[in-house]
Amino acid sequence: MSGSGAQPGSGGILQGLLPFLVMGIAFYFLIIAPGRKKQKDHQKMIDALEKGTKVKTVGGLFGTITGIKNDCFVIRISENVKVEMAKDCISAKVD
Repeated sequence: MSGSGAQPGSGGILQGLLPFLVMGIAFYFLIIAPGRKKQKDHQKMIDALEKGTKVKTVGGLFGTITGIKNDCFVIRISENVKVEMAKDCISAKVD
């Protein structure tokens, strides 16, 4: 009655987990890795900013860096108008 030598259920766990493993690897390379690279590039840009650099904030304000503190920049957005913005609030360097 036992015509085949294979045991029932052998390889079933591996075959069941393989699609999830493939999806997990694809998720990492398509979503997580590019996000980390973008975050590192943004941090390098923030670290390279200095006085006199024109920047754009995440809120859409344009200004020039006039001072640098530990965790924020002092940005002149208009004549006699200076604001302190957290370093993370700078979205881009404007040329």
